[in-house]
Amino acid sequence: MQNSPGFCNSASHFSRRGALQALGLSGISFLTPLAEKLARAAESEPRGSTPRSLIVLWMQGGPSQLETFDPHPKTDIAAGSLSIPTAVKGIEIGNGLPLVAEQMESISLVRSVVSKEGDHERATYYVKNGYRPDPTLVHPSLGAVLCHQTQDNIEIPRHISLLPNIWAARGGYLGDQFDAFKSQDPLGPVPDVKTRVAQPRFDQRLKDLALVEGQFARGRMKNLDQGRTLHQSSVEAARRMMSSEQLAAFDVSKAPEALRQEFGETPFGRCCLAALQLVEVGVRCVEIRLDSWDSHANNHEFCKQLNTTLDPAFASLIKHLRERKLFDRTMILWAGEFGRTPKMNGLGGRDHWPHGFSMALAGGGIAGGRVIGETAPQPKLDDKNRLQDVSDPRHVEDVHATILHAFGIDYKQELETPIGRPMALSQGKVIRELLA
Repeated sequence: MQNSPGFCNSASHFSRRGALQALGLSGISFLTPLAEKLARAAESEPRGSTPRSLIVLWMQGGPSQLETFDPHPKTDIAAGSLSIPTAVKGIEIGNGLPLVAEQMESISLVRSVVSKEGDHERATYYVKNGYRPDPTLVHPSLGAVLCHQTQDNIEIPRHISLLPNIWAARGGYLGDQFDAFKSQDPLGPVPDVKTRVAQPRFDQRLKDLALVEGQFARGRMKNLDQGRTLHQSSVEAARRMMSSEQLAAFDVSKAPEALRQEFGETPFGRCCLAALQLVEVGVRCVEIRLDSWDSHANNHEFCKQLNTTLDPAFASLIKHLRERKLFDRTMILWAGEFGRTPKMNGLGGRDHWPHGFSMALAGGGIAGGRVIGETAPQPKLDDKNRLQDVSDPRHVEDVHATILHAFGIDYKQELETPIGRPMALSQGKVIRELLA
């Protein structure tokens, strides 16, 4: 799969890596201070109750709900895990998230998410796309749908995946132009945006390419399907991105040292800081992956280490979105592909458990300080009826419908797939209790 740029205008479809490498390009230096541009971008954005951007904190591997957002202290299923009170009376979360606990007035939890997918790849697909895998169709992710349903005029990709793996968010049947643009630790360079040759030679290549394109188009324009080829617009979009000052939003090296320390000097922490900067310049969706939640052994130690990374980054993201007056316009979704078993295995680990796990939402359109559903503190673990241990179960597609609804998107609308099949954006039901 190529690293498509995520430009979400129908006139911008191109394989970015292919276009840039064909021209001999691979990176560009940041040209100007970021702060002034971000301030101007924020001032120019409309204010309102409808969110504009989505940040997905993706916990790859399946985070244990019992050590994060659904603790059951002093029960057998806790196996020694503890909880702490939060800023909202009556809500407790895992004791490894003290900074997030302070932000609980801004966060709501769905503790009763249920799924039928217990395999990492299939469950990742389901939670990111809101549909279970279908061999006849690839569904788009939330970020791809948001980009498809909106229009912006920015020079960098509108859909971005930071620290991605092979299952980064896809455009699915909407087209590869809605795939997330993939980048790694913000301390490194943005991939494929620097010329590999001297500027005069690069300029000459563009002139030569324009000549070839002109010759090719001569006599063919009437029959040329611009909606399918989009070669010229693809190259132009790549060229604009290479020279865009908005690329500086990826760079966290110029952020104050104290701010970087607050988010945590980890790849995930730096990516959360970058996400703050990216949504400020207009990016629609940023997905950030925190890996290694697959705790089949030594569950408590795994969760302790990962919570140390998650806690400052998640809490600081909320705090600084508020300080920059972006919180009401930015929604945060914390999720993984499933949860972990209430019962510990012989290796001190928890296995895959899609039968009642947690998701957290915060920001634009979401009323904070609420809890939807619950899991039993002493589950019966009946293989024939596992939902009996979940009160008020909600499905993955319900979370998708809620998010799309909060963004002002008609989630019931049907789009036509490339083979002419009508497909609704979501088949879920809005979780009204989550909405502000």
